[in-house]
Amino acid sequence: MNSCRRFALVTAAALGALLASSSSTAQPRGPAQPPRTAKQAAPIDLTGQWVSIVTEDWRFRMVTPPKGDYAGTALSPAGEKIAANWDPAKDEAEGNQCKSYGAPAIMRVPGRVRISWEDDSTLKIETDAGRQTRLLRFGAVPDSGEPSWQGVSRAQWLPQGGGFGRPPTGGSLKVVTTTLKEGYVRKNGVPYSEKTVLTEFFDILQEPDGSQWLVVKTIIDDPVYHSESPITSSNFRKQNDRAGWDPQPCTAR
Repeated sequence: MNSCRRFALVTAAALGALLASSSSTAQPRGPAQPPRTAKQAAPIDLTGQWVSIVTEDWRFRMVTPPKGDYAGTALSPAGEKIAANWDPAKDEAEGNQCKSYGAPAIMRVPGRVRISWEDDSTLKIETDAGRQTRLLRFGAVPDSGEPSWQGVSRAQWLPQGGGFGRPPTGGSLKVVTTTLKEGYVRKNGVPYSEKTVLTEFFDILQEPDGSQWLVVKTIIDDPVYHSESPITSSNFRKQNDRAGWDPQPCTAR
């Protein structure tokens, strides 16, 4: 037998042995697992009842500031004009008493919020102030045509927190809201426009005493009424029960 034929036979035999060995050691694969839902993938638990703790901007949040008081904001000339002409009676007559309860403002309104899962891909936030309901949707979100007070919110989980001094627990929730009806960021007529893009970061902080805090960082990008983007941070403490829930309608004053 010549050397070339001998080499071909040896190679074929080795290849056959290798295939037989691979076939005998291969393990059967189970069925592919479906992707986890947003609820299953949640790195933090936002559900429960939370009460706002007002530690900043008391005179803008706990009482209605006087007309024309928009200190701390960088309003455009168009925004200043809206604020200077604030008329709560006119808002009431037009059925716009909820203008200061839209998504860019509602987490700054003192009161309680309840967070729950509407379904496996939608978080629901209910507020007793103004009786508002926000839906934060994960995944594909269809465009809704008509602007509304709470707009259309697209949510996603982040592996890290939103950039606060103390490390947050777990990850963070990022929410981007558009399709908003024009309203107020403060009750005295400081405006935001329908072109506003609202970005929020929801973080959980765990205190040594066992209490849990929800911190909501809010960024308002409004090219119409603001020359700079207002950034605020609102604090909520988690309750052990559902006490104190007191739904009240919107008020323009």
